[in-house]
Amino acid sequence: MNVKMQELPMKNSPEQGDAAFEVRIEAVSVEAEGVISLTLVRPDNRQLPAWQPGAHIDVCLPGGLVRQYSLCGEIGENYWRIGILEEPDGRGGSRQIHRECTVGGLLTVRGPRNHFPLIDAPSYLFIAGGIGVTPLLPMLATVISSGADWQFLYGGRSRASMAFVDRLAVHGDRVVVHPQDAFGLLGLTEAISAVSAETAVYCCGPEPLIAAVEATCARLGRPMPRVERFAAKPIDVAETGADTSFTVVIESTGLELEVGQEMAILEVLEANGVAVDSSCREGICGTCETPVRSGSIVHRDFVLTDDEKDAGDCLMVCVSRASTARLVLGL
Repeated sequence: MNVKMQELPMKNSPEQGDAAFEVRIEAVSVEAEGVISLTLVRPDNRQLPAWQPGAHIDVCLPGGLVRQYSLCGEIGENYWRIGILEEPDGRGGSRQIHRECTVGGLLTVRGPRNHFPLIDAPSYLFIAGGIGVTPLLPMLATVISSGADWQFLYGGRSRASMAFVDRLAVHGDRVVVHPQDAFGLLGLTEAISAVSAETAVYCCGPEPLIAAVEATCARLGRPMPRVERFAAKPIDVAETGADTSFTVVIESTGLELEVGQEMAILEVLEANGVAVDSSCREGICGTCETPVRSGSIVHRDFVLTDDEKDAGDCLMVCVSRASTARLVLGL
């Protein structure tokens, strides 16, 4: 039995991605060592925007930090739940949430956005690493409700560090919980070899895990997995070409701006007072997605699908560039 997903627009509408609003923290729960979850509602209890598995929201923190967190609660309920791993070596957003967010407090959010949608497939293999389990939880619930076949492989440093294990325990041995300190690295070759070529493989976690899953699928001749990254991969200049200077044109005003070899489009826009929402600045979150009216794009993000990149009608201005002398942006 295949999963039948609601038809969604390919791009985010303003109502679903850009408008910021406040939510109230209804609950704060400890999910594992270094991991908490926040349950969020509207202060007036009005309906929150609808979402589908794989969606995330932007959390806009005091001081200007913006962070993305996957929605991991129950679809159709009038609350959102996000899981946050405190990262001591990060830029401070997760630490701020862990230390300052309390029940009854308010957060400014945007979204939801979804660049990691659950596709229709006869069967699924979910591979989670650490906090990467969060977007896969609502996917699993949707797949189970459809009756489709599935397997779930969940790895982490230690069992104590792995969030939502109790939530997954109800599924018995269909979920393999594999802490590295007890069992070593995940057996990816065995797991991927055991599923059919029609199985949709989903993976979210740290870059070494994603790279290993991609390499294993390629070696076994399987379709590439659908992944969501926490951080960008190094740019392959041999694949995308060396950086060259070009001009961006702002459609609404005709303003022309030079983008040098060492500058990102986003930096040039900001320096000239052109407002664009942004967050990760690495091409992994999709916040700065911008329409393109004309010109050829060198895509360097990890958000758009190959088909979306081939369409050439948008780009992530934090990392992507132009291969033509001019690029007209729909701003």
